[in-house]
Amino acid sequence: MSQDVGELLLRSVPFARTLGIVVETAEDGRAICRVPPRADLANHVGGPHAGVLFTLAESASGAAVLSLFADQLERAVPLPTTATIAFRKIATGEVRASARLAVSREDVLARLDAGERPEFDVEVEITNADGAVVSTLAVTWTLRPNRP
Repeated sequence: MSQDVGELLLRSVPFARTLGIVVETAEDGRAICRVPPRADLANHVGGPHAGVLFTLAESASGAAVLSLFADQLERAVPLPTTATIAFRKIATGEVRASARLAVSREDVLARLDAGERPEFDVEVEITNADGAVVSTLAVTWTLRPNRP
């Protein structure tokens, strides 16, 4: 399913394509995405701009969400509601975001089936090529039921 989720994400989110985000894996509520280094995406200290880091992390969180709920798109649309990013150190080179849902598919779908608009968290860690954590992102997502 990872290739389908990656294709779905990049088809649905043109800005992720603009940044050159690569979806490496997306399955079972987890996803890994990366952005190769590009001079036109750099900040004033030579690393990827904060906006690139945020978009990479948010995209990885979206891929993780889609990996569990792509089959629900006819009845609900996934949307981020809040996000908090922490910049831990200057990012350099290629950056990679690893995302994971902090809730089970069954719990979210039970709330959706009960007529609720479920909210759930996705945690993301961004690392440099050497594996050092440069940023973390916490995103709250919802599945908004489609209107008839």
